Amino acid sequence: MTSIDLYAFFAEHQIAYERFDHPPVYTCAEATELCPEMPANSAKTKNLFLRDKKGERHFLVTVGDDKSVDLKALKKQLGLSKIGFASPERLHRHLGIEPGSVSILGVLNDTEHTVEVIIDQAVWQADAVRCHPLVNTSTLVISQHNIRRLLELTGHEVRVFDVPART
Repeated sequence: MTSIDLYAFFAEHQIAYERFDHPPVYTCAEATELCPEMPANSAKTKNLFLRDKKGERHFLVTVGDDKSVDLKALKKQLGLSKIGFASPERLHRHLGIEPGSVSILGVLNDTEHTVEVIIDQAVWQADAVRCHPLVNTSTLVISQHNIRRLLELTGHEVRVFDVPART
């Protein structure tokens, strides 16, 4: 898969962002420890790349970094018999990224619209969103307005709801 030039896309479509470089981070805990201070009004996120039982449907789920997703409840909400994490190979094939770099920005590489996008209500209502620019050595802060524009420009329909949390 050919990965899109993210920054050229931003320049072409006048999508503003703030960039914060940092050491590679693979977990939300590492991000909290290793990332520099960022605007307080921006939602810290984590992203799950999931697939259905047969591997025919793929989902990019974006939630706040403090939410532990209840996959059993989510599969019921989506009307599926089974849902689980997709392999690194599927992640690369569909979003052109590696584990640790999963981000809503991965939809830029999903030109065939094979991935269904789900965003938690709390993240959708935040002023801005923090996301990896397809690598885990930087974090971008992008306004909610520009996140919505980006999704419109890529043609991705987004489902927004309160993603169920484990208790």
